[in-house]
Amino acid sequence: MAKLEYTLKTDTLFKMLFVRHQDLLKQLVATLLGIPHETIGHFEVTNAEMPADVIKGKFCRLDINMKVGGRLVNIEMQVDEEDDYRERAMFYWARMFSSALRQGEDYGELPRTVVISITDFDLFDGPEFHSEFRALEVSRHEELSDRMSLHFFELRKVPSRELDPKDMLRLWLWLFKATTEEELKRLKALGVPIVEQVINAYTQVAGSAEFREIERQRELARHNEASALKTRERKTRAEERMKWQTVVANKDAAIADKDATIADKDAKIADKDAKIADMGTENERLRAQIAELQAKQGG
Repeated sequence: MAKLEYTLKTDTLFKMLFVRHQDLLKQLVATLLGIPHETIGHFEVTNAEMPADVIKGKFCRLDINMKVGGRLVNIEMQVDEEDDYRERAMFYWARMFSSALRQGEDYGELPRTVVISITDFDLFDGPEFHSEFRALEVSRHEELSDRMSLHFFELRKVPSRELDPKDMLRLWLWLFKATTEEELKRLKALGVPIVEQVINAYTQVAGSAEFREIERQRELARHNEASALKTRERKTRAEERMKWQTVVANKDAAIADKDATIADKDAKIADKDAKIADMGTENERLRAQIAELQAKQGG
């Protein structure tokens, strides 16, 4: 099977495609949120640009922010697994929600704010591929407010059963899951217009000089970051090695000092022992002299 060089999970391709084809983005958001496409009035992408400094950035995040029929919606494709991704999603929701209040407006005017995360890794323990979180009271399950909603779509949990042309949610997710040309052909063969449009748009964007140049810059940025990371790791290891060598040297010096102190004490003890032995010898000599004198006097 021919592997795709880039997939719809590639974040630069994801953003470029849906910013260029906002009709497809509108269809995608409507399907993911389970709302009729025709009921969405105003639809606007508010961060269509992809600045060069962001693309080359260390932590580049190519999400799409939108105004969708009175809602604020953020959608992101996340491929790399991160331990704090849940907290990150909450942070992005909080930032979008709090920044929506304009000066002079009441809190009640804050819009419903929705974060949509499509992940290529397992995020939760359950088998469901779609999870929605809202602010609920823990025992009564009473909703605190309808202004908060976080949707997570875990691609690895999407069932691999036969595709149903009428199941648009799974068709969209399978488009993102596809990693081979054969999988895209199988999806296109279903004859679903929106699927064909997405695949055609994908082919157009993936083959464009603009996208290729952006990916070249991203790859260079990733290479530079990886190189810098390895340099930092080598430097850190060298510093750790130097640190422990210094610790060992200091301990060796301390042991040597203690050994010298012990040797000095041993020498002093030996000297005292020699003096005591000399005194013993002198005492024996004196006792012998006394004994000799006593013998002479007695004779």
